[in-house]
Amino acid sequence: MKLCVIPARGGSKRIPRKNIREFYGKPMIAWSIEAARASGCFDQIIVSTDDAEIADVARQWHADVPFMRPAELADDFAGTTPVVAHAVQWLQAHGHQLKAVCCLYATAPFVEAADIKEALRMLDQVADDRFVFTATAYPSPIQRALRLDLASGEAHMWQPEHFKKRSQDLEPAYHDAGQFYWGQPKAWLSSGNLFEGSKLLLVPTWRVQDIDTQEDWTRAELLCKVLSGITKNGGLP
Repeated sequence: MKLCVIPARGGSKRIPRKNIREFYGKPMIAWSIEAARASGCFDQIIVSTDDAEIADVARQWHADVPFMRPAELADDFAGTTPVVAHAVQWLQAHGHQLKAVCCLYATAPFVEAADIKEALRMLDQVADDRFVFTATAYPSPIQRALRLDLASGEAHMWQPEHFKKRSQDLEPAYHDAGQFYWGQPKAWLSSGNLFEGSKLLLVPTWRVQDIDTQEDWTRAELLCKVLSGITKNGGLP
């Protein structure tokens, strides 16, 4: 059985109710549910939530909510891995034989069904305690990153030895796209570093947007509007 777990707790602070707030015409979580369904990868798509309203919305968009998430996994400090591990353990305890599990974030409106499918294909290339997830390049070389001394107001390079190097000569760096993570059940039940030894599926920077603040939300809606217009006119997918 291939399982999709969409974590969606009810206590978002910076953007209240962001998991079900309307985003470009439908609840935010609906974008993830629809991408999961369109991928054709899953035997079951479940939403892990502690919130009855989120559960109702998830069911309206054809996801399952077979349990309510316990309170200790729904506070501001609950990490993704324990939440998915709880879902894995619950399904296994109820007789399901899990082969692969994908954690898909509820706030990933630019996730592509094709990427979910490709990452599943890549899962055969990693150890059974490792993951495959989307990532994208940093827009600027991280070797030129600056830190600010708050006391003096002065700037300092984190790696001043790279000051004279050309940008194109610096090794590219990548960051988690915050969309989804494929892993075998063993990977989710381990407590290791999700990133170490895993495989990256690289996606373009314009299709990656964290949505943690109202500014993030506004930028994401504007991008969605632009991309929808381009797609309708036969441009970028």
